[in-house]
Amino acid sequence: MAKRLTIIMGFIGFWAGVIYAVGGFFYDLLTTGSLNWGTALAFLALIGMPLIFACVGYIIGMMFDILIDLLKK
Repeated sequence: MAKRLTIIMGFIGFWAGVIYAVGGFFYDLLTTGSLNWGTALAFLALIGMPLIFACVGYIIGMMFDILIDLLKK
C-alpha cells in the first residue's frame, strides 16, 4: 500500500507543481510585467512538490499498513 500511495501522491504532487509554476509565471508576468526570483522559485516547485507529496504518501501508506496489520490480529 505504501508503494502505491507514494507513486500516486508523487503524480499528484507533480501536477500540483505544474499548476503552481504556470500560475506563478503568469501572475508575475501580468502583475509586474517581468519575471523575478519568485518565478524561479515557482518553477522549483516542479521538483519540491512531488518529493514532499511522495514522502507524505509513503508515511501515510506505512501508517495504514501498520493499522491494517494490527486490526488483522
